[in-house]
Amino acid sequence: MTFASPFSLAITTMTALALLGLPIGLSMICGSVLYLWITGMDMGTAAEQFLNGMYSNYIILAVPLFILAAEIMNSGSMTERLLRFCNVLVGHMRGGLAQINVVQSLIFAGMSGSAIADAAGSGRMMQNMMTREGRYTPSYAAALTAVTAVIGPILPPSIPMVVYALVSDVSIGYLFLAGVVPGLLMTGMQMLQVAWDARRHNFPVEPRVSLREVPRVTWRALPTLLMPVILLGCIYTGVTTPTEAAALAAAYAVLVSVILYRSLSWREGYNAVLISAKTSASIGMMIGGALVFNYVVTIENIPETLRAVLTGWELSPIQFLLLVNVLLLLLGCVLEGTAILLIIVPVFIPAAQALGIDLVHFGVVVVVNIMLGLVTPPYGLLLFIMTNISGSPMKDIIRDCLPFLGWMLLCLAIITFFPDLVLWLPRLAGYAG
Repeated sequence: MTFASPFSLAITTMTALALLGLPIGLSMICGSVLYLWITGMDMGTAAEQFLNGMYSNYIILAVPLFILAAEIMNSGSMTERLLRFCNVLVGHMRGGLAQINVVQSLIFAGMSGSAIADAAGSGRMMQNMMTREGRYTPSYAAALTAVTAVIGPILPPSIPMVVYALVSDVSIGYLFLAGVVPGLLMTGMQMLQVAWDARRHNFPVEPRVSLREVPRVTWRALPTLLMPVILLGCIYTGVTTPTEAAALAAAYAVLVSVILYRSLSWREGYNAVLISAKTSASIGMMIGGALVFNYVVTIENIPETLRAVLTGWELSPIQFLLLVNVLLLLLGCVLEGTAILLIIVPVFIPAAQALGIDLVHFGVVVVVNIMLGLVTPPYGLLLFIMTNISGSPMKDIIRDCLPFLGWMLLCLAIITFFPDLVLWLPRLAGYAG
């Protein structure tokens, strides 16, 4: 492949347009159309790939529905009641508010599947609670909110896993189950780091909730806590598909917020739908652009070429996974996670299959890498969000993130070297991999 080849010109055009500020989805479409024009192919093929891919993949519908469910939760009082329940569980520990931040992300993960929804919703409330009366520094509260939000897309349901299932054609249900152990492992590591920080910095101890209050707080939070139980129960009992479960999650969030809690006004509901529509359109355009660009990549036979090259290197499965980890961690510093899933990961999948790597295990490794990218400078999207929410300099937030990043890298190493740990739950559910 020379610099003047059609594929090289398409890549150059796509990169240049993205750097100039054009959305990555449109940049991929423009680069792909240029390739089709130069090679003399029908440029209408781009529209055909876009429309066929978007309308024939029922799974894509899960993305906007999970986003809507998260926005409804944040607009109503579901998140607030969840925080009060978490206070009952761990609020009495030293550094209790920090532990609440970790636990609420664990529970919220079973409802939204989005790290950004977690950080922008409950994260804003946690930032205010932790910094009130100077109990925690704004940078530590922001860093903790950023790293705990990463748990969301690792545990089920998970929007990045939905996207990975789209490009790899593996079962979403098994992918969701495979994320449970890594998600719980990462949660435990974060709680250990918070406990260490609490002793080292003498974090405050919150007043213990009286036993008389526990039933009332639990009862008020029960409809919220039932959401992940209903959602995942419907998926794994076969009552609904994952896409139908996403619709159920959105409907349940509306039902609880409007009828039970009576905390969602018409204006708040409209804003939640509007934000969800904008976010979904952005992700949808990126998916559509990736479908068109992946057609060009397939024509150029890039996945098979890469598979042949890696086979020639005679890499073992572990060596291949380590190489992928390094590449994805580096790319995560400069690229958005969905773009990596849609553009880069499909190129690796044939090589992973050729090496006998289980695609469910590979998917979890990929998603954890991408989540690390959300809190890795310079591009880390969660770092930008928490800088905006907290008003703290990014360098201070990054400094406080570093110990947690170390734990997360350890978690990545564990799930890379021990695939049986990841595949244990899917195998219990009947997965043959």
